[in-house]
Amino acid sequence: MFVKPAPGRNVRWPGTMRLLKAAGETVPDTGFWLLCLHNGDVVKTAPPAASAAPAIPAPSPAPVQGGAAATPEPAEAHA
Repeated sequence: MFVKPAPGRNVRWPGTMRLLKAAGETVPDTGFWLLCLHNGDVVKTAPPAASAAPAIPAPSPAPVQGGAAATPEPAEAHA
């Protein structure tokens, strides 16, 4: 679930004690975060649209040209 701290609140991650980012973060549906939600320490929101898509698309593999794919030879064959 995606949550952000309620106005005027700071919430720390259990274990690391790192503060939850003010813009919000995706957190697991554990008892800790559900209790924070119930107590009003965090509010459940929708994640920002920009974080849904990767910032840099993965490069597509280069097309194989020719018949068979090149097979690397062992290093000792070039001696």
